[in-house]
Amino acid sequence: MNHRRAFEIAFVGLKPGIHSFDYQVDYKFFAHYGEQDFSNCTADIKLQLEKNNSFMLLKFDVGGAADVNCDRCGNNLHLQLWDEFKMTVKIVDEPEIMNEQEEDPDVFYISKGESHLYVGDWIYEFINLSIPMQKMCSEDEIGGPQCNLEVLEKLRKMEEEAKKDTTTGTVWKGLEKFKDLEG
Repeated sequence: MNHRRAFEIAFVGLKPGIHSFDYQVDYKFFAHYGEQDFSNCTADIKLQLEKNNSFMLLKFDVGGAADVNCDRCGNNLHLQLWDEFKMTVKIVDEPEIMNEQEEDPDVFYISKGESHLYVGDWIYEFINLSIPMQKMCSEDEIGGPQCNLEVLEKLRKMEEEAKKDTTTGTVWKGLEKFKDLEG
């Protein structure tokens, strides 16, 4: 089955009410989107679609795991994914205009003539949003067997040198005299 078709929902044939869909995502899925900031991602997406006459409510539950690099020591971290996202898809006459004017990123418009809803791009986006911006070993793991001790030692030395360096403090030193003029 081609990539796009696996993530299309033929919603026209669905009766009003709640419908469930399950997707398993791995490295093959991400190849379509290019290089990622993570690797070995395996995600389970549970999609609950509530169909109504002129709109659909979608609830994406993201679960799984991915490998990322620690921002502090550079070592590999195995990160658990868990998040929930909601979308509202409204069926209208002029979806292009409505999508341009819509400020809420959780609302999307499609044409009344549409019969399929492609959810692959949302799944990609929601998996990426499930990964924290700052990826670091937890505080109790710092310096532990998972950390790169050489990098941590270099960071500690750089921090000590920055404290010793007094040239950066002189930039603000002249402003101290204005502090007394306030009162």
